[in-house]
Amino acid sequence: MGQDPLFIVMAIAMVVVVLILFFGIGSFAKGGEFNKKYANKAMRWRIGAQFIAVVLILLFVLVRGGGG
Repeated sequence: MGQDPLFIVMAIAMVVVVLILFFGIGSFAKGGEFNKKYANKAMRWRIGAQFIAVVLILLFVLVRGGGG
């Protein structure tokens, strides 16, 4: 499974979601102008990345026969 290109792309997408989440938590913790400037952007990036990750996970399950 580790050499499957779709699995690798899916795993990268999930890591990107986690990194964006940590960026958002960090900006919230820092507060001030930085938080005001990047809080909504980070939220939008995370939601978009989560959508892509979920689509890739569903595609992986569908293509690899995990659906039944």
